[in-house]
Amino acid sequence: MVRFNENNEIIREEAYRAILVGLQTKEDISHSMDELSGLAEAAGVEVAGRLVQSLEKPNTATLIGKGKVDELAELCGNMEIDTVIFNDELSGVQLRNLEEATGVRVIDRTILILDIFASRATSREGKLQVELAQLQYRMPRLTGFGKALSRLGGGIGTRGPGEKKLETDRRHIAGRIDDIKAELKRIERNRSVQSAGREKSGIPVVALLGYTNSGKSAIMNWLLSQTCREDKTVKSQDMLFATLDTQHRRIFLEAGVEFILIDTVGFVSKLPHGLVEAFKSTLNEVKDADLLVHIVDGAYEERDFQIEVTNRVIAQIGAAGKERIMVYNKMDIASEKPLDVSGSDAVYVSAKTGENMDVLIAKIREKIFGGRVYAKLLIPYDKGAITSYLCENAEIISMEHTAEGTLLCGRFTAEDFGRYGQYGAL
Repeated sequence: MVRFNENNEIIREEAYRAILVGLQTKEDISHSMDELSGLAEAAGVEVAGRLVQSLEKPNTATLIGKGKVDELAELCGNMEIDTVIFNDELSGVQLRNLEEATGVRVIDRTILILDIFASRATSREGKLQVELAQLQYRMPRLTGFGKALSRLGGGIGTRGPGEKKLETDRRHIAGRIDDIKAELKRIERNRSVQSAGREKSGIPVVALLGYTNSGKSAIMNWLLSQTCREDKTVKSQDMLFATLDTQHRRIFLEAGVEFILIDTVGFVSKLPHGLVEAFKSTLNEVKDADLLVHIVDGAYEERDFQIEVTNRVIAQIGAAGKERIMVYNKMDIASEKPLDVSGSDAVYVSAKTGENMDVLIAKIREKIFGGRVYAKLLIPYDKGAITSYLCENAEIISMEHTAEGTLLCGRFTAEDFGRYGQYGAL
C-alpha cells in the first residue's frame, strides 16, 4: 500500500520484495549486481534473492532465456515477490513480456536509478532534469509499455511523470520534453552569468566528485566546520545518492585565501545516458572547475572498479585533463592503506575523525594558491590600467587610496609580480 503527502509524493508504508536479475555475457557482473542491490535498498526495496544467467547474447524477447524466465516466475510465486529488477536496460516489449510471464512488476536498472533521483531531487532544476530523463526513457517504450505508464503511484519506477498517468501520445510527450529543455536552457544561462561573476572575482572553484556514497558531502561538511560555517552544511548520509542537487559553498582559509567548493552528484556504473545528458549543464561545473578532488571510498574492497567508473564519466563530460587530487576517504574503517592506482600523490583521510584533513587542505591550497606571491603594491594614479588589471586577475585582500597612489595588498601570480614588482611597497 502507498499513500501521498501534500506534495503528491509517495509515502511508502511497506517494503517491496524484489528479485534481482542479471545477464552475464563476457564481463563479470558481480560488482554491478552488488551495486544494484545497494540501489534497490536505497529505494526502500527488500532484496529477497538474485538470479544470474550466462548467455552469449541477450534474448530479444525477454533478455534472459525462456527456461530462466520460467524459473523466475516460479521464484516470484514461491517467495511472494512483487517486483523484479533487471540489471540491464529493457525494451518496452521485453518489459511487457516479462510482466506477463511473471505476473509481477518488472523494472530495469535505469528505471530504478531514475526513481531514486526523482525522490531525492529538491531544486527546480534537479526535478526538471530527472523528469526530462524519465520522459526520454519512456518515449521509445510507448509501444508495449503503455500498461506501466498508466499505473497510479504503484511503487518503484512510477515516480514523476508515471504518477500523473502519462498519455501515450508521442506529440504530447515530445512537447513536454521541448518545454523542459527550454526551461533548463534558461537556468543554464543564469548559471553561466553566476559562473562568469565568480571567474571575474578571481575566486578559484574546487569540485568534489567521485562514486556515490564515497563521502563527498562529509568532506565538504568537515571543511565547513573548520571554517566556522556549520550553518551551511549539506545533507550527508550513508546511502547511495544521498545528495543529488549540486551544492556550492565558499570556504575561507584566511584573508585573501578562499575558494568555492562544489559538491556534485555521485557517479555509479551504468549511469543512464539520458540522465548524464539531462544533468550535463550541472556537470559542466565540474568541467569549469580549477581543481578536481576525486573522493574514493578507501574502505571498499572494489574501489578500483569505482575509480574506473568515475574516470569514464569525467572523460564523458570533457573534464579528463583537469588537475586532480586523489583522496582516499574512510580510513578510520579501512583494513589497510589502499594502493593508489592514479599515479599521483594521493591523500588518505577520514572525514569522520578528521584524520589527515589538514593534509588535504594543504594540498588544495598548494594546487590553487601555490604559485602566488604575497605583496603590497603601490600603483600610481596615472597607471590606472594596471590597477584595473590586478583587481580583475589577482587575489586582492585590501585596497587603499593614498596620496601617492592605490595601495593593493594581495596575492599575485609570479608572472604579474615580475611585471609589476617595481611598485612594491614596504
